[in-house]
Amino acid sequence: MFKIQNSKFRKYAICKLQTAVCIVLLVTIVSCNSTYTSKKKGYYKIDFPERAYQTFEREGFPYSFDYPAYAQIVKDSTYFDQDAENPYWVNIDFPNFGARIFLSYKSVGGKSTYKVKQADGTYKDSLGTNVFDYMVSDAFKLTSKNESVASSIKDSLFHTQNGVTGVFFRVGGNAATAKQFFMSDTTKNFFRGALYFDVTPNADSLRPVQDFLQKDLDQLISTFKWNNK
Repeated sequence: MFKIQNSKFRKYAICKLQTAVCIVLLVTIVSCNSTYTSKKKGYYKIDFPERAYQTFEREGFPYSFDYPAYAQIVKDSTYFDQDAENPYWVNIDFPNFGARIFLSYKSVGGKSTYKVKQADGTYKDSLGTNVFDYMVSDAFKLTSKNESVASSIKDSLFHTQNGVTGVFFRVGGNAATAKQFFMSDTTKNFFRGALYFDVTPNADSLRPVQDFLQKDLDQLISTFKWNNK
């Protein structure tokens, strides 16, 4: 370590040091008293694919519809917590979005396994007839299960140019399934769908994807046809 011998230089160095300390203290005081401005939370930008559709139509299936070229049709064995009752239950997967549209089908007047609540609170499988009014009631009940986290639930009746009638549900807030629907001819066919994301529900972060997929749902519904009428 060296020593400063020149007294003038020593005084000059000390003066500079004192000035620097004062500047640092002044900046610290000003910054402490300044108003803090919070930044809005941001989310990653999502690059959406170009829209293109293809027709889902398989031999023996009682229905057909258009679905996006950037999605995959997958036959699944379950529909949420229910076992698939026939081969006409399929999913539309969107790998890029971690999203899936669950699709189920039941024949009006046919037989299905229903869960019946017992006196002790447990559920027991019971074979029952698919009554149209009961299936409509079940569709509304399944949507209302989101009431605890939903900010709103809106349902709207629709009738397409292909003569298909149904109800579309829009669930606001952090619901697991924000968009659900069912379609039926009331006498033979009943079809239900629900959009689901494989992530913790967050309405703000999912809204851009939900808005994008809404047009795909509209396309599915508007092109939907019964093949067994």
